[in-house]
Amino acid sequence: MNQQKVALITGAGSGIGAAIARTLSARGFHVLVTDRDVEAAERVAREIGGEARVLDVTDAAAVTAAAQAAITQHERLDVWVSNAGVSSMTPFLEVDAEQLTRTLAVNLQAVFTCGQAAARAMVGTGRPGRIVNLASMAGKQGRVPYLSDYVASKFGVVGLTQAMAFELAASDITVMSGDLVVVGDSIRRPCRTGRSLGRQRSAGRPPQRCATSGSPTPRSAVSRPPTMSPGPWPSSSPTTHRSSRARRSRSTAVPTWTEQTRR
Repeated sequence: MNQQKVALITGAGSGIGAAIARTLSARGFHVLVTDRDVEAAERVAREIGGEARVLDVTDAAAVTAAAQAAITQHERLDVWVSNAGVSSMTPFLEVDAEQLTRTLAVNLQAVFTCGQAAARAMVGTGRPGRIVNLASMAGKQGRVPYLSDYVASKFGVVGLTQAMAFELAASDITVMSGDLVVVGDSIRRPCRTGRSLGRQRSAGRPPQRCATSGSPTPRSAVSRPPTMSPGPWPSSSPTTHRSSRARRSRSTAVPTWTEQTRR
């Protein structure tokens, strides 16, 4: 039986996912770095001595295969981090069905299917496990301009995390969410400009065009990629697990990051 703990992270080819991969590797985990961009995943995996795998989180069959492959190859899956996400700054009245469907598919439905695949794999090993769903401060309050579809998806992630935690505690699986502010990351995309900028001007607000793809937006709420704090992130050392009732009360604990905000 493999004694080294194993963690799988989605969307780990850059930004927050890569930072989580580095942190867990430094804590002694063997990290499975997954991303749609396999070259990005390979770069991070080489850096930390992990494994790179291509994974589209909207493909439920591929997600299930990734979880089972971890069990087949390593005989365990201790931590699953659902980090992959998308966002696009668009005024509420201009969000079309295609954008809404895409945002919910990646940010919410995929978190659901990833959680199922991870939990089934963990239950099958008979070992305790942890599932971390990356949420957002936008999942706690909706006062976020031009991100209505993103806000909806992250509110869903927060509720889903609580439901998962309640049900999975009996199987010795702890589920938590991480609430983030806006960070510079590759999920950022240019917003629609034209009419949006006109509305900003007519409302007396200084017009702000969204940055180019891969740049942080909005400018007024930007921070550089986060430095992981010690926080409640999983450790590779043996732990004593509390009763189901105690775990339920702690299951929505939030991982924290030290944010370095641009001044």
